[in-house]
Amino acid sequence: MEIFEFLRQPWPWYIAGPIIGLIVPLLLILDNKHFGISSNFKHLCAAIMPGDLPYFRYEWRRESWNLVFALGIVIGGFLGGILIANSDSLIVAESTRKALTTLGISVDGGLAPSTIFSWGGLFTLKGFLLMVFGGFLVGFGTRYAGGCTSGHAITGLSQIQLPSLIAVVGFFVGGLVSTHIVLPLIFAL
Repeated sequence: MEIFEFLRQPWPWYIAGPIIGLIVPLLLILDNKHFGISSNFKHLCAAIMPGDLPYFRYEWRRESWNLVFALGIVIGGFLGGILIANSDSLIVAESTRKALTTLGISVDGGLAPSTIFSWGGLFTLKGFLLMVFGGFLVGFGTRYAGGCTSGHAITGLSQIQLPSLIAVVGFFVGGLVSTHIVLPLIFAL
Protein backbone atom coordinates (compact mmCIF):
# COMPACT_ATOMS: atom_id res chain seq x y z
CA MET A 1 0.00 0.00 0.00
CA GLU A 2 1.30 3.39 -0.99
CA ILE A 3 2.10 5.69 1.95
CA PHE A 4 -0.43 8.33 0.87
CA GLU A 5 -3.14 5.70 0.58
CA PHE A 6 -2.29 4.52 4.10
CA LEU A 7 -2.46 8.11 5.43
CA ARG A 8 -5.84 8.70 3.76
CA GLN A 9 -7.49 5.89 5.71
CA PRO A 10 -8.72 6.20 9.30
CA TRP A 11 -6.16 4.80 11.70
CA PRO A 12 -7.37 2.06 14.01
CA TRP A 13 -7.40 2.70 17.74
CA TYR A 14 -4.54 0.24 18.35
CA ILE A 15 -2.21 2.43 16.27
CA ALA A 16 -3.43 5.97 17.04
CA GLY A 17 -4.06 5.36 20.77
CA PRO A 18 -0.57 4.14 21.67
CA ILE A 19 1.02 6.94 19.60
CA ILE A 20 -0.94 9.55 21.55
CA GLY A 21 -0.31 7.69 24.81
CA LEU A 22 3.45 7.61 24.23
CA ILE A 23 3.64 11.35 23.64
CA VAL A 24 2.93 12.11 27.32
CA PRO A 25 5.84 10.17 28.86
CA LEU A 26 8.11 11.25 26.02
CA LEU A 27 7.45 14.94 26.76
CA LEU A 28 7.89 14.39 30.50
CA ILE A 29 11.13 12.42 30.08
CA LEU A 30 12.68 14.80 27.55
CA ASP A 31 12.18 18.05 29.45
CA ASN A 32 9.36 17.81 31.99
CA LYS A 33 6.87 19.22 29.47
CA HIS A 34 3.11 18.74 29.71
CA PHE A 35 0.90 17.86 26.75
CA GLY A 36 -1.92 20.31 26.09
CA ILE A 37 -2.88 22.88 23.50
CA SER A 38 -5.18 25.52 25.04
CA SER A 39 -2.41 27.54 26.69
CA ASN A 40 -0.95 28.39 23.28
CA PHE A 41 -3.31 31.34 22.86
CA LYS A 42 -1.87 32.84 26.05
CA HIS A 43 1.70 32.18 24.84
CA LEU A 44 0.93 33.76 21.46
CA CYS A 45 -0.61 36.85 23.07
CA ALA A 46 2.37 37.19 25.42
CA ALA A 47 4.74 36.92 22.45
CA ILE A 48 3.11 39.41 20.10
CA MET A 49 1.42 41.85 22.52
CA PRO A 50 3.70 42.29 25.50
CA GLY A 51 2.23 44.98 27.66
CA ASP A 52 1.60 45.85 31.25
CA LEU A 53 -0.94 43.12 31.88
CA PRO A 54 0.46 40.89 34.62
CA TYR A 55 -1.25 37.85 33.07
CA PHE A 56 1.01 38.11 30.01
CA ARG A 57 4.24 38.92 31.88
CA TYR A 58 6.03 35.61 32.11
CA GLU A 59 8.81 33.83 30.25
CA TRP A 60 6.75 32.62 27.29
CA ARG A 61 9.90 31.57 25.40
CA ARG A 62 10.18 28.53 27.69
CA GLU A 63 6.88 27.39 26.17
CA SER A 64 7.82 28.15 22.55
CA TRP A 65 8.02 24.39 21.87
CA ASN A 66 4.25 24.33 22.40
CA LEU A 67 3.78 27.08 19.80
CA VAL A 68 5.78 24.94 17.35
CA PHE A 69 3.51 22.02 18.28
CA ALA A 70 0.43 24.15 17.51
CA LEU A 71 1.96 25.24 14.19
CA GLY A 72 2.50 21.56 13.43
CA ILE A 73 -1.21 20.94 14.04
CA VAL A 74 -2.09 23.70 11.55
CA ILE A 75 0.37 22.36 8.95
CA GLY A 76 -0.80 18.79 9.56
CA GLY A 77 -4.42 19.89 9.19
CA PHE A 78 -3.57 21.54 5.87
CA LEU A 79 -1.67 18.49 4.63
CA GLY A 80 -4.39 16.12 5.80
CA GLY A 81 -7.29 18.24 4.58
CA ILE A 82 -5.91 19.42 1.24
CA LEU A 83 -2.98 17.37 0.01
CA ILE A 84 -3.88 13.87 1.17
CA ALA A 85 -7.61 14.31 1.78
CA ASN A 86 -9.82 11.27 1.56
CA SER A 87 -12.41 12.08 -1.11
CA ASP A 88 -14.89 9.48 0.17
CA SER A 89 -18.06 10.82 1.77
CA LEU A 90 -18.28 10.55 5.53
CA ILE A 91 -20.26 7.49 6.55
CA VAL A 92 -22.71 8.29 9.32
CA ALA A 93 -24.65 5.67 11.28
CA GLU A 94 -28.31 5.55 10.33
CA SER A 95 -29.41 6.28 13.91
CA THR A 96 -27.21 9.40 13.95
CA ARG A 97 -28.53 10.47 10.54
CA LYS A 98 -32.12 10.17 11.82
CA ALA A 99 -31.35 12.09 15.03
CA LEU A 100 -29.70 14.91 13.06
CA THR A 101 -32.54 15.01 10.52
CA THR A 102 -34.99 15.39 13.41
CA LEU A 103 -33.07 18.53 14.42
CA GLY A 104 -33.14 19.82 10.85
CA ILE A 105 -29.47 19.09 10.15
CA SER A 106 -28.80 17.47 6.81
CA VAL A 107 -25.91 15.04 6.53
CA ASP A 108 -24.18 15.91 3.28
CA GLY A 109 -21.17 13.59 3.48
CA GLY A 110 -18.76 16.27 4.72
CA LEU A 111 -16.95 16.26 8.05
CA ALA A 112 -19.21 19.02 9.37
CA PRO A 113 -22.79 19.79 8.26
CA SER A 114 -22.67 22.76 5.90
CA THR A 115 -26.09 23.94 7.09
CA ILE A 116 -24.38 24.94 10.34
CA PHE A 117 -20.67 25.26 9.63
CA SER A 118 -20.55 27.68 6.70
CA TRP A 119 -20.35 31.42 6.20
CA GLY A 120 -24.07 31.49 5.48
CA GLY A 121 -24.79 29.48 8.61
CA LEU A 122 -22.63 31.78 10.73
CA PHE A 123 -24.93 34.74 10.13
CA THR A 124 -28.00 32.95 11.49
CA LEU A 125 -29.05 32.91 15.15
CA LYS A 126 -28.34 29.17 15.36
CA GLY A 127 -24.95 29.53 13.69
CA PHE A 128 -24.00 32.46 15.91
CA LEU A 129 -24.99 30.57 19.06
CA LEU A 130 -23.14 27.42 18.01
CA MET A 131 -19.96 28.89 16.54
CA VAL A 132 -19.38 32.29 18.15
CA PHE A 133 -21.03 31.96 21.56
CA GLY A 134 -20.09 28.27 21.78
CA GLY A 135 -16.50 29.10 20.85
CA PHE A 136 -16.39 31.76 23.54
CA LEU A 137 -17.68 29.27 26.10
CA VAL A 138 -15.08 26.69 25.06
CA GLY A 139 -12.28 29.27 25.38
CA PHE A 140 -13.58 30.52 28.72
CA GLY A 141 -14.05 26.97 29.99
CA THR A 142 -10.55 25.85 29.11
CA ARG A 143 -9.02 28.75 31.01
CA TYR A 144 -11.42 28.33 33.94
CA ALA A 145 -10.66 24.59 34.13
CA GLY A 146 -6.93 25.26 33.82
CA GLY A 147 -6.61 23.34 30.57
CA CYS A 148 -8.35 21.65 27.70
CA THR A 149 -9.54 18.12 27.09
CA SER A 150 -6.15 16.96 25.84
CA GLY A 151 -4.28 18.49 28.74
CA HIS A 152 -6.60 17.13 31.42
CA ALA A 153 -7.67 13.83 29.86
CA ILE A 154 -4.32 12.77 28.45
CA THR A 155 -1.73 14.37 30.71
CA GLY A 156 -3.65 15.04 33.93
CA LEU A 157 -5.31 11.64 34.18
CA SER A 158 -2.05 9.86 33.40
CA GLN A 159 -0.54 11.69 36.39
CA ILE A 160 -3.54 10.74 38.56
CA GLN A 161 -4.50 14.37 39.25
CA LEU A 162 -7.88 14.80 40.97
CA PRO A 163 -8.55 18.23 39.33
CA SER A 164 -8.10 16.60 35.92
CA LEU A 165 -10.53 13.82 36.81
CA ILE A 166 -13.08 16.43 37.91
CA ALA A 167 -12.51 18.42 34.70
CA VAL A 168 -12.86 15.33 32.47
CA VAL A 169 -16.09 14.29 34.22
CA GLY A 170 -17.29 17.87 33.69
CA PHE A 171 -16.36 17.69 29.99
CA PHE A 172 -18.40 14.52 29.54
CA VAL A 173 -21.39 15.79 31.52
CA GLY A 174 -21.26 19.07 29.59
CA GLY A 175 -21.11 17.18 26.31
CA LEU A 176 -24.11 15.02 27.21
CA VAL A 177 -26.15 18.01 28.42
CA SER A 178 -25.24 19.98 25.29
CA THR A 179 -26.09 17.09 22.96
CA HIS A 180 -29.36 16.04 24.55
CA ILE A 181 -30.72 19.33 25.96
CA VAL A 182 -28.98 22.47 24.62
CA LEU A 183 -28.63 21.46 20.96
CA PRO A 184 -32.32 20.52 20.57
CA LEU A 185 -33.30 23.83 22.23
CA ILE A 186 -31.08 25.81 19.83
CA PHE A 187 -32.50 24.01 16.81
CA ALA A 188 -36.03 24.59 18.05
CA LEU A 189 -35.48 28.36 17.59
